[in-house]
Amino acid sequence: MYRYFIQPQLNKMNNSLIGYELLIRKHTDNGWRIPKLFSEIPAPVIADTLTETTAKLVLKIGSVSVNLNRTQMMNAQINAALINAQDQLRPLRLNIELTEEPGDEKITNADLKPMFEHFIQRGMEICLDDVGTGDNQHAEIEALLPYVSEIKFALQNFKEGFQDPSIQAKVVYWRDVAREEKLRFILEGIEDEADDQLADDLEIDLRQGYYYGKPHLLKINASDPD
Repeated sequence: MYRYFIQPQLNKMNNSLIGYELLIRKHTDNGWRIPKLFSEIPAPVIADTLTETTAKLVLKIGSVSVNLNRTQMMNAQINAALINAQDQLRPLRLNIELTEEPGDEKITNADLKPMFEHFIQRGMEICLDDVGTGDNQHAEIEALLPYVSEIKFALQNFKEGFQDPSIQAKVVYWRDVAREEKLRFILEGIEDEADDQLADDLEIDLRQGYYYGKPHLLKINASDPD
């Protein structure tokens, strides 16, 4: 069984909730767990679970974000579910966060551009997740920036904490890229008051992390396990 957990995203400067990220989990004998790879989830399962989940979301927020890797983004069944989800959520906005996974290497930026255009035409927005990690360096993703509305830096992708000057330099770099490209910039992985204060000091308004709220299960059926 797969279900989505939701985690709040907020604008710290005006203390407002801007949206929720949907994080898919698998129920096991040991409770809800993160799948080792998103690619292990069958496309029909993602499509059905997303459709059922968004039908439950009657929330006064700006957006709902869902993670897809490149392979999933090219899947026709998942695409149909995304369009259906956007129709259900309107006037809320569906924000598609593009993630990187092993096995996606064959799908090029040129392959993605028509999909991005299609989603944008249907009222969705695109976020590039995990910038500064792995292959998501500036040179590799620069061609996609005209199609996206948001980039996201995940502190949890690095063994060094946010207090490390090298990580702060990376955050500032991507914050400035977002400003130059006129994109939203979300800093993910804020875990404590010190991180929160540092984000204040770096003038980063959009944030996500355990400090503001842990992911919690959004049940589809009353019988879903806690």
